[in-house]
Amino acid sequence: MSLHKISGAQALADLAQFSAVIDARSESEYAHDRLPSAINWPSLHDDERVRVGTLYKQTSPFEARKLGAALVARNIASHIERECLDKPKHWQPLLYCWRGGQRSGALALVLGQIGFKVTLIEGGYKAFRGAMRADLPTQAERLHYRVVCGPTGSGKTRLLHALQDAGAQVLDLEGLASHRASVLGMIPGQPQPSQKQFEMRVWHALRGFDPARPVYVEAESKKVGNLTLPDALINAMRASACLHLQLPDDERVALLLEDYPFFVSDAEFFCQRLDTLVNLRGRELVSQWQEQARAGQMQAVVRALLATHYDPGYAQSTRRNFVQFDRALPVPLADRSAAALAQAAARILGAAA
Repeated sequence: MSLHKISGAQALADLAQFSAVIDARSESEYAHDRLPSAINWPSLHDDERVRVGTLYKQTSPFEARKLGAALVARNIASHIERECLDKPKHWQPLLYCWRGGQRSGALALVLGQIGFKVTLIEGGYKAFRGAMRADLPTQAERLHYRVVCGPTGSGKTRLLHALQDAGAQVLDLEGLASHRASVLGMIPGQPQPSQKQFEMRVWHALRGFDPARPVYVEAESKKVGNLTLPDALINAMRASACLHLQLPDDERVALLLEDYPFFVSDAEFFCQRLDTLVNLRGRELVSQWQEQARAGQMQAVVRALLATHYDPGYAQSTRRNFVQFDRALPVPLADRSAAALAQAAARILGAAA
């Protein structure tokens, strides 16, 4: 049998060395948070955990353990038949469960008996998360950032993508958070990850960057939707050099209608999102915008939102939160086209060289 145990901190350092990272917890635990690139081989499925837990409480721990052992054995056999028959002997998986190691230990025992070189995280997911949280400030602070600022609809996310296409290092926080960051930024059909999973995604992205090169990131507030940025990251961003993206108002309106097509195709969803602005803008004005949206006057609504809700106080807020904004490099765009954004990305990278 080939079985090796490592700490959460060691797993964090060696993560890329393993052939696969296997999460032996249930589906719901895996969905809530997991290690980067982990695949889910539940030793007990969600419904099975309920059955075993109920038996434990209502009958006896001994009876529960018997049922649990039968279920775990059956599940492990299924995983091996499905995933392992084509694996070579040098395949080296890293395994973990929640904390105690029983679920991952059972899987590790069988894989080790087969002859695979198996590594188990002592303390499981909880130990790895503790090590990740301790390391996250280090990863955030070892990098230097260039923050893309600009009013709503100026193309900040599009510019990030253009920079990435041109070879720059880009931290797409809105992509990691599955949210467009504004009060209207929820994306239909794309629920946000848990706070824990968001932190894991941010940490994994940061650790992959070269500290000798800048990391481009969009100016964000402390929260992206319902998720909170790590303190070390937001503090580093707010102290960093800035770019000031500028796009004509007509182009901003057109860009927003392109980037939020679900608002155009589903006016009722848009009206529901507008309800979140009642406390800030009043029921009368929001109702007016909703009537226009239902009448198909979406350009007028978007233009009014920019003028009334988004733009007032933008420069003051950005200047307050990003101390180098007054010295930001201007990035004017003639239009929202891919060509204009690619040219802007080339100018930015040329100036940074």
